[in-house]
Amino acid sequence: MNKPLILIVEDDPPIRNLISVALESHDYRALVAANAGSAIMEASSHNPDIMLLDLGLPDLDGVEVIRKIRSWSNMPIIVISARSDDSDKIEALDAGADDYLTKPFSVDELLARLRVTLRRLNQAQNESPETAVFVNGPLRIDYAAGCAYMREEELHLTPIEYKLLCVLARNCGKVLTHKYITQQVWGTAWETNVASLRVFMATLRKKLESSSDTQVYIQTHVGIGYRMMKVSE
Repeated sequence: MNKPLILIVEDDPPIRNLISVALESHDYRALVAANAGSAIMEASSHNPDIMLLDLGLPDLDGVEVIRKIRSWSNMPIIVISARSDDSDKIEALDAGADDYLTKPFSVDELLARLRVTLRRLNQAQNESPETAVFVNGPLRIDYAAGCAYMREEELHLTPIEYKLLCVLARNCGKVLTHKYITQQVWGTAWETNVASLRVFMATLRKKLESSSDTQVYIQTHVGIGYRMMKVSE
């Protein structure tokens, strides 16, 4: 089996080298880029399994890199940035990042997040489409195709939003705790994932409800979690 290929996008040479050495010593292959232009070129040329992305790049802000990558790829993107404000995290997650790690960071935590992301990728690839299509009112999810539709119009979801929608759909009518959802989506229940969950749930709800007019699909249970409601046409 080939070792996972990780694209490291970081303009600080010591940090770039630190990550590269850590990855290669733990059975990963490392590909490096020092700016946004190189990152996009390497991503399109080598099709890496995961991108580790710094936001403060010299030629283009990392959030714009996320948006460009998301226009043609669902490759997982883990942001590693010194920006610690919630607004920065929300902007990166809204743009399509899958995870956010704040500098200074622990190499052990980075490796753990990579393992979680790879497990999620493998699970998605190996999932059996036991029920090929889920229908809830005008909402339809084609699991085999990996697409969701509202009144036959495709919903443009980020990879995390789609995964989140599938978790809710497979438990339609049930209240799911924050811990359960984050375990299913990220593979862990880190506090940072609970914070990210709120962001993704808000953007997912907006996309569902803006497309379905008055239908309410996601119900919030304050302090507990969320539930997908059963709706009619």
